Amino acid sequence: MTIPSIVGAGLIVIGAGLGIGKIGGSAMDAIARQPEASGKIQTAMLIAAALIEGIGFAALFAA
Repeated sequence: MTIPSIVGAGLIVIGAGLGIGKIGGSAMDAIARQPEASGKIQTAMLIAAALIEGIGFAALFAA
């Protein structure tokens, strides 16, 4: 593995972590405001997190 690919992989992991963290925080804020909509919010959060993870894995394979 070369240095540029290691740096690229690190940036990918950092970006995916930040994205999932932002989704989780926003979902918790939304659930705190509307507890009755928690099921729909959690479903949307999991779908978005799965998409970010998929893009992260694809980018890691490309790096």
